[in-house]
Amino acid sequence: MRELVESIAKALVDNPDEVRVTEIEGEQTTVFELRVAKPDIGKVIGKQGRTAEATRTILGAVGMKLRKRFVLEILD
Repeated sequence: MRELVESIAKALVDNPDEVRVTEIEGEQTTVFELRVAKPDIGKVIGKQGRTAEATRTILGAVGMKLRKRFVLEILD
């Protein structure tokens, strides 16, 4: 799953080398912390948060299949 979030983010940004995804594993929930370069934050979030919401939707769909909850946090 970490690789999925990382590959989506790298496809969106201008500086793919600066994409960092940290995975924090819990019992039922896994949190993915996404860090990108300052100029690329807008590209990952998208207009009115649509790109971030679409990424979260994909994580939710995969989570349903795996019976696990995934949360995406975009950090600066």
